[in-house]
Amino acid sequence: MGLLRKIESRDFSVAIIGLGYVGLPLAIEFTKAGVKAYGIDVDKKKVQQLQRGENYIQDLSDNVVREAVEKKLLIAETDPSVITQADVIYICVPTPFTPNKEPDISFILNASEATAEHLRSEQCVVLKSTTFPTTTEEYVLPILEKSGLKIGEEYFLAFSPERIDPGNKVWHTGNTPIVVGGVTPECTKVAAAANRVIIEHVHEVSSPNVAEMEKLLENIFRSVNIALVNELAQLCDRMGINIWDVVEAAATKPFGYMPFWPGPGIGGHCILIDPYYLSWHARSDDFVTNFVTLAAEVNESMPYYVRQMVLREIAYLPVTLKEAQVLILGVAFKRDVDDLRHSPALKVMELLTEDGAENINYIDPHVPQLELNGVTMRSLAYSEERIAEADIVLITTDHTSFDYREIARHAKLIVDTRNATKDAEGDRSNIRLLGGGS
Repeated sequence: MGLLRKIESRDFSVAIIGLGYVGLPLAIEFTKAGVKAYGIDVDKKKVQQLQRGENYIQDLSDNVVREAVEKKLLIAETDPSVITQADVIYICVPTPFTPNKEPDISFILNASEATAEHLRSEQCVVLKSTTFPTTTEEYVLPILEKSGLKIGEEYFLAFSPERIDPGNKVWHTGNTPIVVGGVTPECTKVAAAANRVIIEHVHEVSSPNVAEMEKLLENIFRSVNIALVNELAQLCDRMGINIWDVVEAAATKPFGYMPFWPGPGIGGHCILIDPYYLSWHARSDDFVTNFVTLAAEVNESMPYYVRQMVLREIAYLPVTLKEAQVLILGVAFKRDVDDLRHSPALKVMELLTEDGAENINYIDPHVPQLELNGVTMRSLAYSEERIAEADIVLITTDHTSFDYREIARHAKLIVDTRNATKDAEGDRSNIRLLGGGS
């Protein structure tokens, strides 16, 4: 097989469709292995930045991106015709859901159409976008078949889900084990070989459906366990028990238990969306995923619970909600990243604004500005004075750059949704902890 020999001898090139949190790191890993990567994106701003050697992904080194561009190993384009020059094509586009919580795979379909238009013999297409089972074989494959090429002989198709954890300093694209499932055994073999050029541990499965389902399992596992502890946090508040102490104590068990922690909700792309992708697809098999859907609903309710915590505390203050100075600490969806996708902090801010709050500000060293209800907000510079001036400080993301002991000393009142103030010394009467039992 000519393509397999090219891959094994590293005499091949790749095309990456979608240059976001998944696509660009993937492209960079290939360039580090000496493989030319054509990056394709509809966002002209991203493409122009890369053409200038400018990096926009926090987890990547600016120098590594610049070097890849200067060496002409990374070539960014908006024109998908460069697909013809690549041997392996990766589709790394977004898979959001609609306002009715139904899958939107239009980006996958558009990328597949562009690929089919330029597909030639001896190419392999690998879908990496998180999606529901059957997407590869029932949606992508029929589009590629328009090329007239024979699957498994003239071209190859597989699904290999992304495993990106923004901000993780240990596990990244280059060392995280991945799963690959091809439409035919030969498809699996070719796609796995391409991935092994940059990733040591590649687990082959029997079909794209298995690979698609295992990706949903990974994220739904987290969704369900986070929902469990979020619900228990609310119960512990009523019972006067500290859920953080409970989870920490349970974590001493060396088997049969894995700690999950409560919070103001879940964000990012996968954990929030994947339960709804599975639930939607399950309905076509006359199956209702009650357990999975309930967990998603519990997690989505947490910003509303945080809003009630804030409103309750403001009710005891000598100011109205309209007058209150509300300071949000951390708006990214998780610690030490700049990713705002589905951040629960944004939902809390939106809810408080709807309730009549007019003086909401935020501090986040990773997010210099954001859009909320069509209004541009900019991060304030951190200072003890700003902490002291606020009527209520709401900790929604526990960035490590914040000095929480100092914050606890100067703030009039804190609503802490992350147990960030756990090491605060002395009088803690100004702290209201989500799941703290008070």
